[in-house]
Amino acid sequence: MKKSADKQVRFELEAEAGSAVAVAGTFNDWDPTKTPMKENPDSGKFATAVKLASGRHEYKFVVNGEWRVDPNCPEWTPNDCGSLNSVVTV
Repeated sequence: MKKSADKQVRFELEAEAGSAVAVAGTFNDWDPTKTPMKENPDSGKFATAVKLASGRHEYKFVVNGEWRVDPNCPEWTPNDCGSLNSVVTV
């Protein structure tokens, strides 16, 4: 059953062709295997869309096993690992 507050959010990242790219965050238990991103060879970008409930969500991209913040996200927050997480608010 779809919640009326859910919103489709698009995640996009430029990465080297042939990379394994995913988005992980509070919305998928930080599991880098749950939300893989698809490569668009014409644009050189990887993308996916995720339905998110209203509220604040922290996330990072995982590129070939390396965790990265979203360089296009204007809001970041410190995490318990001593680095930053990107933040999206729905």
